[in-house]
Amino acid sequence: MRQALIDEYAVKFPPKKFVPGQSSVPASGKVFDEQEILLATEAILDGWWTEGRFSNLFEEKISKWLGIKHAILVNSGSSANLLALSALKSARLRDKRLNDGDEVITVAAGFPSTVNPIAQNNLVPVFVDVDLGTYNINIEGIKKAIGPKTKAIIVAHTLGNPFDLDAVADICQKNNLWLIEDNCDALGSKYNGKFTGTFGHISTGSFYPAHHITMGEGGVIFTNDPLLNKIIRSLRDWGRDCWCKTGHDNNCGRRFEWQLGDLPLGYDHKYIYSEMGYNLKLTDMQAALGLAQMEKLGGFIAKRKENFRFLYNGLKKYEKFFILPVWQKKVDPSWFGFLLTVRSGAPFNRNQIVQHLQENKIGTRYLFAGNLIKQPYFIDNKVKHRVVGELSNTDIVMKDTFWIGCYPGLSKEMLEYVVGSFDSFLARL
Repeated sequence: MRQALIDEYAVKFPPKKFVPGQSSVPASGKVFDEQEILLATEAILDGWWTEGRFSNLFEEKISKWLGIKHAILVNSGSSANLLALSALKSARLRDKRLNDGDEVITVAAGFPSTVNPIAQNNLVPVFVDVDLGTYNINIEGIKKAIGPKTKAIIVAHTLGNPFDLDAVADICQKNNLWLIEDNCDALGSKYNGKFTGTFGHISTGSFYPAHHITMGEGGVIFTNDPLLNKIIRSLRDWGRDCWCKTGHDNNCGRRFEWQLGDLPLGYDHKYIYSEMGYNLKLTDMQAALGLAQMEKLGGFIAKRKENFRFLYNGLKKYEKFFILPVWQKKVDPSWFGFLLTVRSGAPFNRNQIVQHLQENKIGTRYLFAGNLIKQPYFIDNKVKHRVVGELSNTDIVMKDTFWIGCYPGLSKEMLEYVVGSFDSFLARL
C-alpha cells in the first residue's frame, strides 16, 4: 500500500512547469510531498482519529525544537489566541487574573483574531500605532498607553518580523504585565539568537496552509509555566478539571475520590469542570501532517529567507516609490511575506500596482485588517476600546500597504517574473 500511495501522489501532483503570464505566482501556499500522505494515512488506519499518538509526538517535537516546555495543540491559530487570553482570566491565577474591564495593549494594523479575544473576554483593547517599515508596535506608544487598568500586551511579529522584544519585555516586567506573543506568522524567527514564541508568558502559532508549516487547519499554544499549561489544556478540553490524556482514565488514582465545588464527594473527576471551556482539539490526522511538515521546516525557513533576499535586492532600486521592509539588527526573521508601502507622492497608488500584479497572475495581500477599528464588525458591534495617539501610520497601512509572497513554493524563475512585472509597471511612468 505504501508504494501505491507514493505512485498515486506522483499522478495527482506532478511537477508543474512555470509559464510566465499564464501560471499563477501565489502570495502563499502549502508545500508537501508523499510523506504527508503516508503519515496521514497511517493515522487514519490507527482508527483513533481524535487527539492521540501523533498529536503527542508533534507536541513533544515542536516544543523541543523551539526550546519551550509546553506545547498545546488546538484547531486553529485563532483558537490559540482565544485560549491564551481566556487563560489569563482563570480564577486559578488568583490576584494575577484579568478581570472584566481590564485593558490589553495591542495594534489595529493586524489580524482580527489577535484582537477579538480581548473583547470576547470582556476586556478592553487599547490600540497603539505601528512603525512603518517594520509594521510592529511603536514602543513609545506602549509607554503612553499604560494606565491603571492595563494588565497585558498581545501583539504579533508582523509577517515574521520580530517586534522589539527587549523593550516590550522590559515594559512588561516593570509594569507587571502579561505578555502574549502572537507568533502565527513567525515560526522560526529569532530575536538575539533565540526563537520568537519563547519570550512571552504565552505564545501562539498557526498551521493554516499559508503558514510556515501546515496541518490544513490547526494551531498551537506555548508556555513555560506549568499552571498556565494546565489552565489552557483544561480550557481546550471542555473546561475539565481532569488532566488525563484523551482515551486514558484515572491517571491520578483518585477518579472517584474528589470533592470540588458543590458536587458530592466522589463525583467522577472526568466530569468535573473547573474552567468555562470549549472543545478546541484537532485530529490525529492533522498532527500526522504536521509531523511530516516538521521534517521540512528548516528547509522552508531557509527558502523563505532566500526568496525574501531576492525580492529585496530586486526591488531596492525602487525605494523612491516604496517603503521597503525594515528589521532590527538583533533579529533574524523567518519571513511570511514581503511588505511594501507606496510612498506619499509616488506617481501611482496601491490599487494601480496591485491591479497590474493581479493582471499578471501575481498574488497580493493587504496587511490583513488595515485599521481594525474601521472594519464594519468593529463599528456595528460598538466594540469598547481605547486609542492612544492618532494611529496615523495605521491609516497609511490601510491605504497604501500590500505584500507579495516569499513562501517556499516560489521558484527563482517565478521571483524573476515578479521583479520583471514591477519593472514593466514602473517603466511606463
